[in-house]
Amino acid sequence: MNIIFMGTPDFAVPALEKLYTRHNIQAVFTQPDKPKGRGYKLMPPPVKELALTHGTPVYQPQSLKNGGEEFIDIIRGLAPDCIVVAAYGKILPKAVLDIPKYGCVNIHGSLLPKYRGAGPIQWAVLNDEAQTGITTMLMGEGLDTGDMLEQSVTDIGENETAAELFDRLSEMGSELILHTLDALERGELTPTPQNEAEATYAPMLSKELCPIDFTKPVRAVHKQICGLSDWPCAVTTLGGKRLKVYRSEIVPGSSSKPAGTVVDPKSFTVSCGGGLIRFTEVQAEGGKRMSVEDYLRGKPLADNERLGD
Repeated sequence: MNIIFMGTPDFAVPALEKLYTRHNIQAVFTQPDKPKGRGYKLMPPPVKELALTHGTPVYQPQSLKNGGEEFIDIIRGLAPDCIVVAAYGKILPKAVLDIPKYGCVNIHGSLLPKYRGAGPIQWAVLNDEAQTGITTMLMGEGLDTGDMLEQSVTDIGENETAAELFDRLSEMGSELILHTLDALERGELTPTPQNEAEATYAPMLSKELCPIDFTKPVRAVHKQICGLSDWPCAVTTLGGKRLKVYRSEIVPGSSSKPAGTVVDPKSFTVSCGGGLIRFTEVQAEGGKRMSVEDYLRGKPLADNERLGD
């Protein structure tokens, strides 16, 4: 097929890489370069970097809805068989949706209709889902509301972080999109409307979700840590200084000590509502991200220290 690819972050890169092996990528649309780092140097999105290594024309409109007519004309001129979209981050107007022969196919990181929106992977972990997956879908004018084409399902690991799941799902999406396009071309797929009664929304994450409340059930605390890693990251305080917590595991047993108390300073095990949690990867304020073993070598804990005070 002749394909226009639309995507921006790391999640979209494996899909574009796979598409290059089987299809003709006519052009790539991605978000504009953004300033990053201390010097606020303009940095290209990961999808743009990959496209340029293949010599593919790259377009970076601010919008395809408002003032995007010249870019829509470019798409019409290319007359793609399909537009493949993966975490593009911009709404496609009907004028674009109507162009390709096989439609605009989106790779979404959830089992739709659950977790529509910008943060499906993180919210699946935060909400302690047993499974999640990838859905390929025909895009409509709503937010992730189009008819579904295919799904691929995976279990979420007990201690798996959202960042780890993100990487796994991006690879799963790259495999599924190839299968979906082949099946579309052969006329073997029947689009399935989503059940609106089962739809849920997964909004963008914010730092308001970060502070850890150790009075909550231990499993909720654990899944908060997993779901917010690597960004925006669960946080608490120790000795008045911020402590980011990237990884944890639930420890069997319980403690009568107040929630947030360090009950085992040698392993950084902390009391929670109804259980115990052990931190396994942390970052002290002004320090580097590291294993708890390395952290404790430099900053040993005392018995009964309290977090969050």
